[in-house]
Amino acid sequence: MKARLLSTTLILYVITAFSQINKSDVLFRQIQTADSLLFAVGFNGCDTSALQDKISDHFISYHDQVGITESKSEFVNGIQNGVCNLSYKAFRVLDKGSVAIYPLKRNGKLYGAVQTGRHTFYGLEDENQSHLTSQARFTHVWMKESEEWRLTSVLSYDHLDFFKKNTEDGLFIDNEITGQWLSERGIPSVAIGYIENGLVRQTSVFSQPNVEDQFSLNTIWNVASLAKPITALVALKLVDQGFLKLDQPFSEYYSDPKLSQNRNYEQLTLRHILSHQTGLPNWLDDESHDLDFFEFDPGEKYQYSGEGYDLLRRALESIFEKSFQALAEDLIFTPLEMSNTSFVWRTSFDELPLADWHKEDGTLYDYGKFYEPNGADDLLTTIGDYSKFVHYVLHGANLSLELQSEMVADQVRVSNFKHFGLGWWIDEQINEDGHFAIVHGGDDIGVHCIAFILPDVDKGLIIFTNSDNGTEGYVDIVNHFLESDAAGIFNAEMN
Repeated sequence: MKARLLSTTLILYVITAFSQINKSDVLFRQIQTADSLLFAVGFNGCDTSALQDKISDHFISYHDQVGITESKSEFVNGIQNGVCNLSYKAFRVLDKGSVAIYPLKRNGKLYGAVQTGRHTFYGLEDENQSHLTSQARFTHVWMKESEEWRLTSVLSYDHLDFFKKNTEDGLFIDNEITGQWLSERGIPSVAIGYIENGLVRQTSVFSQPNVEDQFSLNTIWNVASLAKPITALVALKLVDQGFLKLDQPFSEYYSDPKLSQNRNYEQLTLRHILSHQTGLPNWLDDESHDLDFFEFDPGEKYQYSGEGYDLLRRALESIFEKSFQALAEDLIFTPLEMSNTSFVWRTSFDELPLADWHKEDGTLYDYGKFYEPNGADDLLTTIGDYSKFVHYVLHGANLSLELQSEMVADQVRVSNFKHFGLGWWIDEQINEDGHFAIVHGGDDIGVHCIAFILPDVDKGLIIFTNSDNGTEGYVDIVNHFLESDAAGIFNAEMN
């Protein structure tokens, strides 16, 4: 036992002698694949065969709460009889950005690898609620045995335990109580994503008791204009990569068949589009008419414009010679693993529940599938996927510090209490500490959705509803999750 502990300690010292390998390295991919088989299949799926296959017969684990596990059989039995028998389904999410891998060699020959990083653990209840349960750091030692990578040693430490954000009456936790709350407001269903201390703490989907199909976390929602922040981030990513400039005349990138004939087109910039200063209308009253006019000079004032954002979508497709969906996948959806988010209908969505649009009286609007993307509207997503996006933006979206500042800077005044940045509006002075909230809504027939980001307190809140009555639920939800900051947000939003 002492010898094994000493060998593990020595391995930790070895790490300091080697540099971590690049994420494109073959070894990095091999270890990540082995990790996925062990945790995504074995742990999350409670698949005993996967656990048996990826864990070494020489396994040992040191855990800062559980203690020492001295054998493979003890570890596997602990998962089978413990984790897999909880009242909820436990699953692990790896923070891929935290992962580092170090090769272990003897006489120049690779025999093992050390993997370090952070991971979080969630509990899935009734298929409609997910709650963060714990977070920890880990150091894993993988050894190559008969040409297979197997987990040999585990150090699991710095555990933080989390509990549900409960209320005395169970609202937004209890399905029956929250269902009754929805019934009283005439809202068929609501999805909520909550981020606290920089971590996604809760994703939930609740439905009225009398709704025939009770929705789950994989329900697809049309979130209307919550498409715009994603379109904006696609553009900002391309600015960061040097392909676009915020203040370059847009005409130098793209010649619109109609608008480019208007003198105002020469003044238009990407900054104007992202901050709604284009001078273009929100939407054309006559869809058969081509957009060929400006209502004022670009940069003159604020005017919300869906046409402006869809102009950007058309331009990016022309510049990069690929669909906007493909651009969004490359830059956002795939890196963030937003696997159920799309600007167009996918055949895979046919197998998932859809949050149909409802009128005030509870009857349904007609809903058609669409196969052409719109840069301003009709984004299809799940509450889990969009929570990942909001979490990403909260942490800077991997943009340069300059662009992060530009995103929230006062590009144009909206009211005495808010301004528009790049892709988001900013609610100012929401509390005595002078904090601000980054906000965007999505409103259409049968759809009311909104997202809040509070960088100063590391919080985020996402609300989806599928009803014309959807805003009737906002006050209770915002008060519950954003607490003392709610009043300042309401003041900014209503004035």
